Amino acid sequence: MLTGIEEVDWASLGHAYGPADDVPELLRGLASADPAEREAALDGMYGAVHHQGDVYDSTLACIPFLLELVADPGVQDRGCIVELLTSIGGIELDDEEEMTEHPCDDGEFIPAANYAMAAAAIAAGSDVFLGLVADPDPEVRLAVPCALASLHPEPSLVLTLLRERLTVERDTEVRLALVAAVGQIALRHASLRAETVDWLGWLARAAQDPGLRLAALAQQARCAPGEISDDVVPWVTALLEEIRTTSGSGAGGETLRGTAPTFIGQVRELLEEHAAGRPAPWTEELLRTLHAALDDRVDDRIALILAQLRSPDRWQRSDAIWLCGGLIRVWRGRYEEVVRLVGDQLHDPEPRLREAAASFLERLFELGAPAADALAARLARSSPGPADGSDGGLGDGPGIGPGGGLDTGPVGGFDGGPGAGPGTGLGTSSVGGPGELDGLGGPGGPGAVGRSGRDGALIALARAGDVRAVPLLARALEEDEVRRELLYATDGLGPAAAGLAPLLRRRLARVGLDERLYDRAAPLLHALAAVRGAQALPEVLRILRGAPANRRDRVREAALRTLAAFGPAAREAVPDLRALLADGSAAVSTAAAGALWAVEEDPAEVLPVLERWLRPDLPGADRCAAARVLGGIGPSAVAAAPALRPALGSRDLWVRVRAAAALWRVTGKTEEALPVLLAAWEEDRHARVDIAECLAEMGPAASEAQLVLLTELTRRRRHNAREGASGTYDIHLDEKLLTLCRAALARMERGAY
Repeated sequence: MLTGIEEVDWASLGHAYGPADDVPELLRGLASADPAEREAALDGMYGAVHHQGDVYDSTLACIPFLLELVADPGVQDRGCIVELLTSIGGIELDDEEEMTEHPCDDGEFIPAANYAMAAAAIAAGSDVFLGLVADPDPEVRLAVPCALASLHPEPSLVLTLLRERLTVERDTEVRLALVAAVGQIALRHASLRAETVDWLGWLARAAQDPGLRLAALAQQARCAPGEISDDVVPWVTALLEEIRTTSGSGAGGETLRGTAPTFIGQVRELLEEHAAGRPAPWTEELLRTLHAALDDRVDDRIALILAQLRSPDRWQRSDAIWLCGGLIRVWRGRYEEVVRLVGDQLHDPEPRLREAAASFLERLFELGAPAADALAARLARSSPGPADGSDGGLGDGPGIGPGGGLDTGPVGGFDGGPGAGPGTGLGTSSVGGPGELDGLGGPGGPGAVGRSGRDGALIALARAGDVRAVPLLARALEEDEVRRELLYATDGLGPAAAGLAPLLRRRLARVGLDERLYDRAAPLLHALAAVRGAQALPEVLRILRGAPANRRDRVREAALRTLAAFGPAAREAVPDLRALLADGSAAVSTAAAGALWAVEEDPAEVLPVLERWLRPDLPGADRCAAARVLGGIGPSAVAAAPALRPALGSRDLWVRVRAAAALWRVTGKTEEALPVLLAAWEEDRHARVDIAECLAEMGPAASEAQLVLLTELTRRRRHNAREGASGTYDIHLDEKLLTLCRAALARMERGAY
């Protein structure tokens, strides 16, 4: 085995972390009898030799040895090696990419030819996979169909082999993999597509196994989305019900695995945990495939999700929540009933389902209103203990202890608010103090939800603008830890949240003036601005004056925005504001000007400062900051109009947008601003919210914009939808855009009569 491995000059080759002289040991580890050694070796292959999908010269040198290992029936876990080979050889490059280089983490470049050579080398040896479709190891049989569909140079041969194997294969997941591979071949090879789609259509109706029929239907839809039947929703719903009533309990046996603390092992454990207790965990992936094929058929996708959410099977309901997350972040639609039914899942005994529901509702903001009653009921069952009287300061995240380590919690991974880091929260004490219980309705009791689930439900309720969140926020502010998202969620609660000011003030007073000041103080400053908590003026001034060198400008900017929100009540801050007008940071200087205007409403002092930051030779961010403050001042800043006009021709789109909006707000005239705004609307979709806000203010004077507003309202896809990525505020911002478009059109219509 591994004949010739010593003849390769591995030290002259490289991988992600330098010379590849450790690769022979990794290859031998893949053949080890010890499962822990095999897992560690596989982890090393993905971590270094095939790091994040890269193909190095050492990766190419490994291919013959990996193929040899796959062909040896004495090697265990060969399915994992098949998957590794599929990943190495399965990257497709278009013609323009073939002669270019691909960057890697260390700043060097990997020749794109490496990917083509890897695919060719594995294709040349891919006949080894043909003999593995009937291998005794089901894990090998599970991995081989995708490898054949991706890598074998004779797709017709593979197609025939896969279809024949399907007639004798008895393992459910392998059968589904065979069907998925057939669909993959149809997508890759147009000459085989029509025949394969017909076969998939036949299988979707003729197969005995409902799971197999669902798999065939999903692949048929993937290969021919234009031919999806109009009755797809009742068809799929019936299949799901048949799967539910015919599947086993999902207990299953356990496979002996290694215990090495590897990334591969952690991923495997997460997947196993996700599938635990589910009689048919594979339905989730089939439904994802079907939803991807349905694409913009939003009404059908909503109907399918509604049917799942009404299923007696909690796992179908859980799948529906995750599928709806992908749908609602990309497509506009009528989601009221979906949201209401997701809210109902907050009362389910299964904790994973409750966590999924809370996590989904967190991102909805105003769209979460139909679930408000369910959220309030869930939170009413919460019984957190009293705060323990510790320092109550603000740390960097949930579960922060004296060492400062961050734990974002199971529903972390999203923005806390403007300028907030992803998934971070606030708190200084460690988890498990008297101020925290494990569940809603009592720890360990029916329907109990962890701290993160409780916070998620409260964030969702507050973001929905429901005033029932206010007393619950007050209770949360008495605890040792507060997630920063809770503080940013005060935005939508209006005057009802004013009573939170004393609690916010108390917490701000306890924040240390150290290097973590911004992370700890910024959310509190934001919340104080939202509730107009001017009684906290001394505490805000302490932050403004005592900001350390680390991130000082950001700390000062946050404090200045809070002072601006206090308005005339912040008169004591005037000397500080005047001193900061001359600051070398545009963000600080312009924020000081905005705060000084809010306190005194005297343009004489602030306009020269703002005009100075509009100079064409300055960075775009500086000019944008000045323009935004001038727009906020409005007609009293009309004298700055000549300084704004040159920015209308800037090469920076955002400078043009900010300057045009400010010019309208200070002059009340649209002749110069409107053409710039409409051009930017078409040029950058991410500028549309700001532009629509300006158009709504203009009203009848912006009648020229009616067509673009109407067009936006007819689009089904969200203006800021991104493939494979989303931000916490994406849905909220798109819904805000729709609201502003309707408001602008309504004003135009009223002005026409």
